[in-house]
Amino acid sequence: MGWLFLKVLFVGVTLLGCLYPLVDFCCSGDTRGQKPNFVIILADDMGWGDLGANWAETKDTANLDEMAAEGMRFVDFHAAASTCSPSRASLLTGRLGLRNGVTHNFAVTSVGGLPLNETTLAEVLRQAGYVTGMIGKWHLGHHGSYHPNFRGFDYYFGIPYSHDMGCTDTPGYNHPPCPACPRGDGDGPSSASGRPFLLYVALAHMHVPLSGTRLSADRRGRRPYGAALREMDRLVGQIKDKVGRTARENTFLWFTGDNGPWAQKCELAGSVGPFTGSWQTRQGGSAAKQTTWEGGHRVPALAYWPGTVPINVTSTALLSVLDIFPTVVALAGASLPQDRHFDGLDASSVLFGWSQTGHRVLFHPNSGAAGEYGALQTIRLEQHKAFYVTGGAKACDGKVGPPRLHEPPLIFNLEEDVAEAEPLEEGSAEYERVLPEVRQVLADVLVDIAGDKTSRADYTRDPSVTPCCDPHRKACRCHTT
Repeated sequence: MGWLFLKVLFVGVTLLGCLYPLVDFCCSGDTRGQKPNFVIILADDMGWGDLGANWAETKDTANLDEMAAEGMRFVDFHAAASTCSPSRASLLTGRLGLRNGVTHNFAVTSVGGLPLNETTLAEVLRQAGYVTGMIGKWHLGHHGSYHPNFRGFDYYFGIPYSHDMGCTDTPGYNHPPCPACPRGDGDGPSSASGRPFLLYVALAHMHVPLSGTRLSADRRGRRPYGAALREMDRLVGQIKDKVGRTARENTFLWFTGDNGPWAQKCELAGSVGPFTGSWQTRQGGSAAKQTTWEGGHRVPALAYWPGTVPINVTSTALLSVLDIFPTVVALAGASLPQDRHFDGLDASSVLFGWSQTGHRVLFHPNSGAAGEYGALQTIRLEQHKAFYVTGGAKACDGKVGPPRLHEPPLIFNLEEDVAEAEPLEEGSAEYERVLPEVRQVLADVLVDIAGDKTSRADYTRDPSVTPCCDPHRKACRCHTT
């Protein structure tokens, strides 16, 4: 690549009504033999069934459906957690919350964020010669050294957390102490000569509240959810089109979601597709976001890289948001940090169409419903899935199912019962064969975590750290020297 500019192009509108910047990729020169560029797009609270290519009843994702036809679609792809901050921390570290310390969401008043001794994907790629940018929702700490510009991103434009979390007109002053704003070198963080790029776009869609905008205007009078879904699809389409016009054969675009939809989105029963958690809903409560039922963590996922990722392929490999870190690092020719263990795997062979083998085992951490935050009480073992705890989440009718501990665990065969409607009968031959394996893989990962280099996030809260609404107030800005 001869040269690259990352410059702000205001082409969309957020659900807050603010301008939504995308990055304008301007490239020239021969890209052959160069390191690939990476664009990672993360939707917020998007259900597996919100993608038309997954669920025929969905008619609002024409651009994403086109991407699926021109690339690879993953039908057994999972968020690393069923809520925002832990899932995003795992994307950027390749590690579960019990390792990276982020087990539940950070708040408006949170002092801390993603622990500073955790190494992010952006830091690894920047050390490998990449220029790095992030746009959108961060939600991994909004003060001091937790800010994206101190976590490996040369450029950042976005919101510090979810767009429903607010701000204050009476902020505290410089609390916690804010270091000097980072300075770019050379031409600054928005441009780089001869360098490949990483762009991480964390969309506000489909997180509530949903509101109508110019892009989502619909003469057919669709409900807000469908209109917002269509707006998100158009934004993704614009990114894909820009990549196609500038760096098509040297840019890998990966689209996925951070977790399943809120149960409150009752207007779209198909949002989670067939993953209804039937057993759970019969007990009262939700099988969506925050839960470890499939609707809470199985998410849409697409890979697009013309000439490299085969077209119109559906992959059944068991993969996770955890795999983005090691896969991108491998494709960039960089090296993983050697002083810690990772839960993700390098999925390059799946992306290239050489293999359908992903994880044998995935762990789904408790994410705000029943059980202790971050605890590994739901285990996927090939086609089987075991629950040691269920319940505790609010359904769309407002009811909350009571937490239920299961010892021995509930075990479902997802190959035969994708809706998780009927657990295997305790004492059956299949149950008795799977149970010891479940217990063993759980014991093994807990031993591994205990011996690993782990982190602990600071979840301390202080009202004075609430961000201010007016960016021109002195208390809202870092010191510049």
